[in-house]
Amino acid sequence: MENKKVVVLGPIPRDTITTHHGEVIKKYGCATHTSIALSNLMDGKGEIFPVTHVRQKDKSPVLDIFKNYPNIATNHISDEFDSGDVIQLQFVDQNKRLEKQTAAMHPILPSDVKELLDADVVVCVPVTDYEVPLETLKFIQEYSNATIVFDAHGPTNGLSHQGDRFMKLWVTRDLWLPHIDVLKMNLEEAGCSWFEKEYDVASLNEERRIKREEIPDFARHCLNNGLRSLYVTLDEKGVLVYTVENNQLREDWVKSIPVKQVIDTTGCGDSFAGGLAYGLLKNRFDFIGAAKYANAMGAQRTQGKTFDVFKPIAETEKMIESFYGMEDSIITTFYDL
Repeated sequence: MENKKVVVLGPIPRDTITTHHGEVIKKYGCATHTSIALSNLMDGKGEIFPVTHVRQKDKSPVLDIFKNYPNIATNHISDEFDSGDVIQLQFVDQNKRLEKQTAAMHPILPSDVKELLDADVVVCVPVTDYEVPLETLKFIQEYSNATIVFDAHGPTNGLSHQGDRFMKLWVTRDLWLPHIDVLKMNLEEAGCSWFEKEYDVASLNEERRIKREEIPDFARHCLNNGLRSLYVTLDEKGVLVYTVENNQLREDWVKSIPVKQVIDTTGCGDSFAGGLAYGLLKNRFDFIGAAKYANAMGAQRTQGKTFDVFKPIAETEKMIESFYGMEDSIITTFYDL
C-alpha cells in the first residue's frame, strides 16, 4: 500500500444526530468516515486525500480529527468559500431518519481535483445532489486511470428551500453511468434509480424501496450502460454484488458480518464505501473481496460514536476470515444478460 493513493470526494458536514435510543451526538461526518476507515485499512501507508469545502469556523476542528492519521493529507480541505454542510439527523429506528440541512457546501469541481489525477481510486460520497457534479466525474475519467467508486446517496437526495432533505428520482441516471466504474446504493436509492415510464397517482405514495425481484433487471441495465459492478446494500442482511461473467449477469449475496448491538448507524454507508475502495485498491477486479471489506467497515461503524470503532487491518482481516470462511456466507446466482 506504500505507493497507493486514494482520493475521497464529499462533504464533511457538521452533524447533530439524535439516535434511535434518544441520545444526541455532535460530530463531523461523511468523508471523515470514509477517509479514516481507509487509513486504518491501509495501515498508515499510502496517501488518502479528502477533497471538500468546509465553513471557516469548522476547518480547525476538522483538521484536528485527521491529525492522528499521518497518511491522510489535508491540503485539499478548503475553506475558501466559507461553505460547508450543516445537517440535523433524527433517527426513527436504527436505519430510518428525518433530516434537516441548514447550510450547503460549495460543489467539488474539476479545479479541486486537477492535482490528484494520479490516484489509484477515487471514491465519491456525496450526500446531496449538488456536491459532486457530473462534470467532475467526466474530468476524472478523461484525465485519470483511477477506478471511480460512486455513492448514489448524492443524486437521489435533494434539499428544499425549507431545509428539508428529501429523496428524488435520479432521472439523469443514464448520463452518469458511463462515467462510473463501481456504483453503490441502498434499497431506497435503488428505488429512486429504477423507475417506471409513467406512474399512477396512487403508487406515488408508496415507499420507494426497489422490490427484490426487480434488482437483477436494474443491475443488468446499469452494467449494460457502463458500470463494472453494482452494489445494492440490504441493511443488516448484507449486500448484493452484480458483475458480468461469461456473458451472464452474476449476483453475489455477500451477507453482513453480525454484531451484538447497534449503537449508531450514522456513517455506515460512508464507511462501507471506504472498505469498498480499499478492496478495489488491493485488487481492481476483486469485487467480492471488496464487498467483504465494505461489510466489515459498515459493521465496525455501528459499534460506537467515535472513529475508534475502526480496527487495525490485522483485526479486520481476522474478522473477515472468521465470518466468510463459513458456509453460505456468500450465495451466488446467475441470470441471463
